[in-house]
Amino acid sequence: MSRARMLRTILVRTLLLLALLVAVTWGWRLPAVQAMRLMWELQRMPAPDALPVPVDGIRANAIADTWGAARGAGRSHEGVDIFASRGTVVRSATRGVVLSVREGGLGGRQVWVLGPGGERHYYAHLDDWAPGLQRMDMLQPGSLLGVVGDTGNARGTPPHLHYGIYREDGAYNPWPLLQEGAALRLPPLASDGHRPQAGADSRSDRAP
Repeated sequence: MSRARMLRTILVRTLLLLALLVAVTWGWRLPAVQAMRLMWELQRMPAPDALPVPVDGIRANAIADTWGAARGAGRSHEGVDIFASRGTVVRSATRGVVLSVREGGLGGRQVWVLGPGGERHYYAHLDDWAPGLQRMDMLQPGSLLGVVGDTGNARGTPPHLHYGIYREDGAYNPWPLLQEGAALRLPPLASDGHRPQAGADSRSDRAP
């Protein structure tokens, strides 16, 4: 091989390597990739043993422990109801990634969030969602999720947030964690509403 041809080969390989490095660096910064990385980290974090109340202005001692209460048709209550005026802000109790933003079933307008320890946090009966909230959004504690309402099977009852936590073996009672975290406060909303970072997938899984 001639010297000129060898230099061209080295140059081409170097340029290809640089292009690959640029592509990897750019791809790593994509919101969807960052969200998947955060999901991997969340799965390996310990589950919290104390949580702040995810409804603005409500103290933990104002929440009744209704876990297990009969709900008709053989159902029992798998969460706690946090009563507040319609339109009161609902925020993420944990760091997390939005798994679902949808309307339907018993929960009406609802948001599912993957949190630390791989636990799924369920925010239901919302009157509306945070503007632009969608699947794969990355959340910090205090990120805006929506506002209190009475959608789903709560229609006609006093407005409230149904808050549930699910692990691999099913739901468990969040009330003790809220009581343990009674002194915890979520950070104030930023001037832009503390909107979570948007994921690369622009499709929302809200029901039409």
